[in-house]
Parts: sequence; C-alpha cells; structure tokens
Amino acid sequence: MRMHAMPPLPLPARWAVRRDPPGDGAANMAADATLAAWARAHACGVVRVYGWARPTVSFGRHEAVAGRFTAASLAAAGVDAVRRPTGGRALLHHREITYAVALPLPAAIGWRAAYAAVNARLVAALRALGIPAELAPAPPGAEGAAALCFDAPAAGEVVVHGRKLVGSAVWRDGDGYLQHGSLLWEDDQALLVRAAAVPVPPPPPAATLAALAPQLTPETVAAALVDALTAPPAGHPAGERVAYAASPAQVEAEARARARLADPAWLWRR
Repeated sequence: MRMHAMPPLPLPARWAVRRDPPGDGAANMAADATLAAWARAHACGVVRVYGWARPTVSFGRHEAVAGRFTAASLAAAGVDAVRRPTGGRALLHHREITYAVALPLPAAIGWRAAYAAVNARLVAALRALGIPAELAPAPPGAEGAAALCFDAPAAGEVVVHGRKLVGSAVWRDGDGYLQHGSLLWEDDQALLVRAAAVPVPPPPPAATLAALAPQLTPETVAAALVDALTAPPAGHPAGERVAYAASPAQVEAEARARARLADPAWLWRR
C-alpha cells in the first residue's frame, strides 16, 4: 500500500514556530532533540526551520559508520559531522532548507501515521509553490539498506519525477514524535563520497529547489513550509499559533543534549 493512501492523522490545531539562524551540527541536533519534550509540555505541535553554518554530515542514531568515515577523512574533505537523535542514513547538510516537526503522539497512533501526515503537508507546501512533488510509492520487493540517505527514495518520501527532494528521519520517544529533514537547494551529496574513508558509490542526482524553481527564495520556501505544516486539521475552521518560548529547564536540557551530541564517543560509537 502506498503510504499516502493511509488515513490522515488529525494533526494538532495549535502550533508554535521556531526560526533559528544557521548553526553547527551539535547545536542543530540538540535543538531538535528537545523539541518533542516542548511539544508534550505545551500540548501543541512545533515547527522549526533552520540552516547549517558549515557542510555537515549527519549520521543516523544507530547507523554503523566506523571504518566508512573517520575524523581524518571528514577533515580532509572540509566536512563536519554529527550523529542525529533520529534514525536513517548518512546525509550531507549544506545548501538546503532544514525543517523539524515535533508532536505529542498518543500511544494509539503509530509513528507511520504521523510520518505520512507530515509528508503530505510537505507535498502540499511544495505544490503551492508550483513544484510537482509527490510521495514515492513502495518499491517492488523488499527495500534494501541504502548506504546514503539520498541513494534512493523509500516509500512515502517526497520526490519530484521519481527523484528524491526531501530526506527525512524520525524518532518516537513515548508519546512524543520528532521528524526532521532536508529540502535540497543544491545537490551537495557528492561531498559524502569525498568525505568517506573507503570507496562509496556516488548517490544518483537528487531533485533540487534551485533547478525546479529558480525564481524562489529560501525565505519564500520556508514560509510555505510553515504555513502548510501549521494549517488547521480537517474539522477545525482555524488553527492557533502560540509563541515558542524556552523555559530555563528547556534551555538547560538543550545544553545537556548539545554536550552529549558533540562528544566524539557518541559520534563514533558505531
């Protein structure tokens, strides 16, 4: 079954929006890692849009990278590295728009329903901008384990003409849900080939916003994402925007997460 045929999840009517300037890998991932706790505490969804200060590869939470990448190979390629709090495969962040969505997610609702609902709104945002985005169907047979995030689209990912445009990863923590991902402005994934310590097959060309809609600006795309992701769900005539404000406890939690994510022991644990 195609993931976009699933019934839509009743997403929250209340949303907060967080916009951050470009940051380093540990700071970006620490901010995302603590969003679900904020969403649970405030009983609303939260959308974060941000960028990256330097080219950075993010590894999936449980991805085995020892031997494929090393600190020396990354430094030689001029690439930073961080390990995500979410799953998935290696992804190069550079010239892109990055989004994060956190939700309170009751135990009765599976994470795949949340994933399908968020991706459907990403498609809606892109189509509103004139980009013919759609959700990828399930490939024939079993899905293989791709070496890199942009090697091939998986079922339910956002593609244009069969080429992946958005790479996303998720993590569920009890009744909290985090999904974040990259909308490529330019295709920089080949940097991963140079950053690897062993030969890595180059990923196929990805779809990019620069090629699909060169008249757009990053701010226009970011605004469309926020509007689509925070739209009121069916049955609600209007949504509600609440202010995002981090409590002292939230700031402290984010600082702790940043210290953990910046620790080489966490980065190279697998």
